[in-house]
Amino acid sequence: MTTFKDNSNSSSSGTSRSTRSSSPKMSLAEIVEAVAGGDLSVRVTAYDGSAAGPEDAEFGLDLVTPRGTTYLVTAPGDLGLARAYISGDLNLRGSHPGDPYDSLKALSANVSFARPSAMTMATITRSLGLEAFKPIAPPAQEAQPRWRRIAEGLRHSRTRDAEAIHHHYDVSNTFYEWVLGPSMTYTCACYPERDASLETAQDNKYRLVFEKLQLKPGDRLLDIGCGWGGMVRYAARQGVYAIGATLSAEQAAWAQKAIVDEGLSEFAEVRFSDYRDVTESGFDAVSSIGLTEHIGVANYPSYFGFMRDKVKPGGLFLNHCITRPDNKGKHKAGAFIDRYVFPDGELTGSGTIISAVQDVGGLEVVHEENLREHYAMTLRDWNRNLVENWDAAVEEVGESTARLWGLYLAGCRVGFERNIIQLHQVLGVKLTDDGSNGLPLRPWWNA
Repeated sequence: MTTFKDNSNSSSSGTSRSTRSSSPKMSLAEIVEAVAGGDLSVRVTAYDGSAAGPEDAEFGLDLVTPRGTTYLVTAPGDLGLARAYISGDLNLRGSHPGDPYDSLKALSANVSFARPSAMTMATITRSLGLEAFKPIAPPAQEAQPRWRRIAEGLRHSRTRDAEAIHHHYDVSNTFYEWVLGPSMTYTCACYPERDASLETAQDNKYRLVFEKLQLKPGDRLLDIGCGWGGMVRYAARQGVYAIGATLSAEQAAWAQKAIVDEGLSEFAEVRFSDYRDVTESGFDAVSSIGLTEHIGVANYPSYFGFMRDKVKPGGLFLNHCITRPDNKGKHKAGAFIDRYVFPDGELTGSGTIISAVQDVGGLEVVHEENLREHYAMTLRDWNRNLVENWDAAVEEVGESTARLWGLYLAGCRVGFERNIIQLHQVLGVKLTDDGSNGLPLRPWWNA
């Protein structure tokens, strides 16, 4: 049984849960525990001197300001915890803010992120007073709730998609360089060995996609949602003519400069453009690496129809995206991800994606694989980069944004490790008029 300690109100070493239940009020530490799910195996402390949980716990939650209390009680669950943590009003004890993985992993077995019961909320209100429940502005990094984004257009309209991409990707190219490393690749790597470096794994990912698409010198590739142009530049180095499209102006500017600096202008181009505005067609292959999460499940038919229309008969396409482990649940992201990371983002299972491809007509899925463990390792290395460059990152974007990224990356790592989310590559081909695909009978790439 968890014990609680309130240094400001009791000289005893602890108070049992049964005693607490009969008490008209709760200490701040008890309130933190309640809004985080209750019965935590980590240590909780608060600025009123109260504490809860094992005294010898390696990891814990430290509530340091009244503002943090308001964040926690006005948005119980992951959103309130994120607000308090990002603003510096709540600390995760036992880990670096650039990589709070160990703390989150310890918490993940206990924190339910479920709203406390009405009775518990009534006790919390009585304990804190109504003043603590007066709404306050969230951290500046938070996007508006879904219902208020209508001013930016309907969900997944061109205007609203552009704003969502701007929110996440136009943070700072310099900051991304600190986190992502020299490859500037913000998608799951593919590790040839468990001890491979991040750069080796990212290069190997591009190699894998290139080989799956059967690209060769002189071919034409369209990479939609191309980010900083990693796939475009990889293909161009192999003599492939590649066009990339991104809705991030900062990504496009960085990518075009990298193309020029590498002497690849003859082969490569990255456009600041909605992928739907690409007018060329007849490509030998189309790749989409990390874009589907932003598309919206309802738009899958037009999305995969676009790929079909852009690739020539017998040409290949590859879709690489984060997925859910099943096809039954909701598509919308949780409050934290939706407000702070990917506004309007949607995830579904790989089966839904494959079905959408098959239902378009004229396309055939020939292979799919799950790189879930690889993404956990990728996130581990991004967190490591953030820790190593913490001071520079904070100077570039501010401590709140840096804390947000540390929390987000580490939290996603826990999600991939626990099979809450996955990463699937789906490879397909545009059939010829007679239904043939012209492909080898067995996989032709080096796995």
